[in-house]
Amino acid sequence: MSIPDRFIDELTAKCDIVDIISRYVALKKSGGNFFGLCPFHSEKTPSFSVSPDKQIYHCFGCSKGGGVINFIMNIENLDFPESVRFLAKILNMEVPEDGKTGGDSSKKERLYAASTEAARYFHAKLFSDEGKEALSYLERRALSKRTIRNFGLGYAPDAWDGLIKELMEKGFTKNELLDAGLVVKNSKGSIYDRFRNRAMFPIIDLRGNVIGFGGRVLDQSLPKYLNSPDTPIFNKSRNLFAINIAKNVKSRTILLAEGYMDVIALHQAGFTNAVASLGTSLTEDQARLISRYADEAVISYDADEAGRKAAARAINILKKTGLNVKILRIPGAKDPDEFIKSNGADAFLNLLSRSENHIEYRLCDLRAKYNLGLDEDRVSYLKAAAKLLSTVESPVEREIYASRVAEEAKITLSGMLNEIKKEYSLFEKKKKREEKREILSPASAIQPKTREFRYGNVHSAAAEEGIISLCFYDPTLIPDILSRISSAEFSSRLLGKVLDIAAERYKDERPVTLPSVSDSLSEAEISHISKVISKPVKGSDIKKAMSDYISIIKLQSLKGENLDEESLLLAQSKYREIKGFGGNKV
Repeated sequence: MSIPDRFIDELTAKCDIVDIISRYVALKKSGGNFFGLCPFHSEKTPSFSVSPDKQIYHCFGCSKGGGVINFIMNIENLDFPESVRFLAKILNMEVPEDGKTGGDSSKKERLYAASTEAARYFHAKLFSDEGKEALSYLERRALSKRTIRNFGLGYAPDAWDGLIKELMEKGFTKNELLDAGLVVKNSKGSIYDRFRNRAMFPIIDLRGNVIGFGGRVLDQSLPKYLNSPDTPIFNKSRNLFAINIAKNVKSRTILLAEGYMDVIALHQAGFTNAVASLGTSLTEDQARLISRYADEAVISYDADEAGRKAAARAINILKKTGLNVKILRIPGAKDPDEFIKSNGADAFLNLLSRSENHIEYRLCDLRAKYNLGLDEDRVSYLKAAAKLLSTVESPVEREIYASRVAEEAKITLSGMLNEIKKEYSLFEKKKKREEKREILSPASAIQPKTREFRYGNVHSAAAEEGIISLCFYDPTLIPDILSRISSAEFSSRLLGKVLDIAAERYKDERPVTLPSVSDSLSEAEISHISKVISKPVKGSDIKKAMSDYISIIKLQSLKGENLDEESLLLAQSKYREIKGFGGNKV
C-alpha cells in the first residue's frame, strides 16, 4: 500500500526539521540557521547547516542535504515510505493508505516478516530434540534460559531445506528467501538453507525488526561464524549487535565488545550498554551510530594481538565522531565473558571504572615495543610518542603526557615538547598540502561536486540555479516564469526536471518545498538541489533578477544553436547588457 501525496504534504508541513535533527545532532544557532557536526561524515568543525525557514539541511563538507524525510532516510537507513511512517509516529499521525502497491516498501516488509519467521523457527528448534546439542553449548557458556529467550537465540538444524519448507508453507517465495539472505542458490539454480547446524543469533535493528543472523558452528567446520550477507534490509557495516537494547540505557556510555557471546554475557551480568560489530572491523557508520546514543565509548576487545590491533583501529574511527574513547584492559582473561565467569560482575564493574584513556593505552603499547635501556630504541620511542602526542588537541593534556614520556625516557620536558612541536609542524604541512589539492580551479568552482551533475553550459546553469532557487523562495513566481521559459530551454537535465516538478505541484495547489518533493528525486538529486536553494536569494528586486536569469538562459540557448552571423552578434550584444545584473556575474 502506498501513502497519499496529500498526507505527505501535511506531514512535512507539521515537521519542524530543527526539532527532528536535534534528536541526532547537537545544533547551535548562528544567524538564521543552526549548525552542528555532520552525522554523515567525520569532521571537527561544524559544516552541517539546518535552515528552519526553508526546512532543509545541507552539509558543506560532504554535500549531503535535503528535507526532513530525506534526513530520516539517511540517518535511519530507511526507504521513503518507511521514513514517512517513522515521522508520522513521532507526530502521532495515522498514516492512510491509498490502495496502490507500495513497491520497495512492501518488498521490505515481506523480508522483515520472513526474517522474523526464520527467527521463530530457529528459536523453536533450539528447544526441540534436534537442538539439544546447541542448547547444551549455550548452557555451557553459562547463559540462562531467560537470556536465551531475551536474545531470541536459536538453532539451525543440520538439514538442507528445513527453513525453506517452513517458510514456503507460510507463503514466502524462493525469491523472497534469497533476497532476505536466508538461503543460497547453487550453480544449478537450486536453493538450500544458508545456516545449517549452527547456534543462531538474531540481529535486530533500532526499530525491533529482525534483519539478519549470525550463526556459530557446533563442530570443527569453517567458518566458525557465518553472518547474513548484505540485503535490502541488512547492511552489516551500518548496524550493531544489541544496539536495539543499548540505545535505551540512560548511561551515555557504550561498551564495545568483539563478538556476540561477549555482548550477551555482558548483558546477562547487567551491562546492557554493550554492543558489537557484525563480523567485520568497526566502521565509520557504526561509530556514528554509537555517537547518537553515547558521549563515551569503552573498547573491550580480546586481549590477544588481533584484539589489540582491532582496538587501535577502532580508537581512530571513534575519535573522529567526537566521542571520548577509553580502553578496558582485561587482566588474566582473554575476553569480558571469561573474566566475568571467573571474577563476577562486581569485579568487572570495578575494572570498568579503571578503564584507560586511549592516549594512555596507546603510549603503553608503544612503550612495550622498545627497550628504553638502549639509546637507539629510546630515540625511536620518543619519536613515535611525539608523533602520537602531536594529535592531542588540548595543550594541557599534551604537556601532561609529554612529561610522563620525558621522565620514562630520561630527557627534559622541553626536549620532548620540541619534538612534539616538530611533529605537529609536519602534520600541519601535510594537511595544508592535501587542502591545496582540493582547491578547485575558478572555472569549475561554481559547478556541483557530484560528477553526475556537472554542467555543460556553466553560464546558463548558474542562471537556471537562480530560477530554481526563486521557485522555492516564492512559488507565486512560477506562473510568470513558465509564461516566459520552459524546462526544454534549460541546459541542466536535473534543474529542468525540478522546474517541471515545482510547476506541477503549484498547479495542483500543493506546497513547493524540498521536503515535499523528496519522493520525486533521487538522494543525489535532493542533495544537489538542497545546495542550490540553501544559498541566500540576492537583491531586493526579485522580479528583475528573475527576468535577468531568464534572459541569460534564453541567450545561452540561442548561442548553442547554429545561428547566422547577424543573429549571433545580436545575441552577444544582449549578453553584454545583462551579464553583470545584481552583482551576480555568470
